[in-house]
Amino acid sequence: MARSFYHEYGIKSIAFGVMHMAPTRYTKLVDVRVVEGFNSNPVFMETLTAFAKTMDPNKKYLLLSCGDGYTELISEHLTELKQWFVCPYVDNELFKRLGSKETFYAAAEEYGLPYPKTKLISREMVERGEKIELPFDFPVALKPSDSIAWLDVDFEGRKKAFILDSRQQFDELLPKIYQAGYTGKMICQDFIPGDDSNMRVVNAYVDSDHHVRMISLGHPLLEDPSPAAVGNYMVILPEKNDQIYQTIQKFLEEIKYVGFADFDLKYDRRDDTYKVFEINLRQGRSSFYCTLNGYNLAKYVVEDVIYHQPFTETEYADGDQLWLGVPKKIFYQYAKESEYKDRAVKLLKAGKYGTTAFDKDDTLKQRMLMHYAFYLMPGNYKKYFVQR
Repeated sequence: MARSFYHEYGIKSIAFGVMHMAPTRYTKLVDVRVVEGFNSNPVFMETLTAFAKTMDPNKKYLLLSCGDGYTELISEHLTELKQWFVCPYVDNELFKRLGSKETFYAAAEEYGLPYPKTKLISREMVERGEKIELPFDFPVALKPSDSIAWLDVDFEGRKKAFILDSRQQFDELLPKIYQAGYTGKMICQDFIPGDDSNMRVVNAYVDSDHHVRMISLGHPLLEDPSPAAVGNYMVILPEKNDQIYQTIQKFLEEIKYVGFADFDLKYDRRDDTYKVFEINLRQGRSSFYCTLNGYNLAKYVVEDVIYHQPFTETEYADGDQLWLGVPKKIFYQYAKESEYKDRAVKLLKAGKYGTTAFDKDDTLKQRMLMHYAFYLMPGNYKKYFVQR
């Protein structure tokens, strides 16, 4: 997001967080301010309240979240924060409806969004020791309904999400999860067959009057295999699909959404549908693929809530720039051979690609650190990557 603002408006963003991260440690595009405990109250509100007292009264300050926990905190304190900041976010009621996978699937059912066959599992079910019957066969996907609470859970073998091939793996893992202190529900789903290239990602911006101003589809070709980040997209090919666009747009506008939204989907060849896994109530971590392809994310939110430009029509994104979050050699080695990989290779050879991490306008020190981070990535893939 900082790169999008910098290149569209020449603005250096201010970022609050609990620690430094490699991509922004030495950047000149962001003023990073580390505050211990900022990811929870009371520090979150104390910090923003104190910052508000230092703000230039002749300027508007736009507050944007880059994480699920921060999005939840903004929604909880939306009325208070709007005293000082421009906050394009849903209120806490809609956040609670969409913010956990369990409640999101209920909304998906109501509004006709296709999603995988799902079984909800509670702590009580596991602690009673009863055999949990599943309405589908193995392999299955298992993930926490409350992704924010999951951040504080730690045990050997913990992952962001699991793919389990057998009943034995399933029965052994569930008790470990709840013994580690997780209290929310787990989502068990029918595993949709296919590798990473069956995934899709949609980013959209919905304005203050609930109009979708921009919607962009990406086709991931490779994901992060490491346990802490499994499922994070690392290579995205721009794509356009009117069916997906219309389905997602209809959902967002009918629920009266506001702000950035990020959806994960997977193509199910068994019934020729794209099934939605979740919605993130913010832009995605790999959403720079939109800006890279000419749909600058900063522009849409600024035109809406800062300049109050009226809605005219929805932009349905397309593009010809490949987004990379890994070195090219990892893509060549690990992405599954397909017509989509062939297209991506052609874009690479034509020089039509880019990353979030590297910016010619940033400092040499920042670029050197990111080159080192990219240098370490092959070891991660060698250790963890499994082709499905």
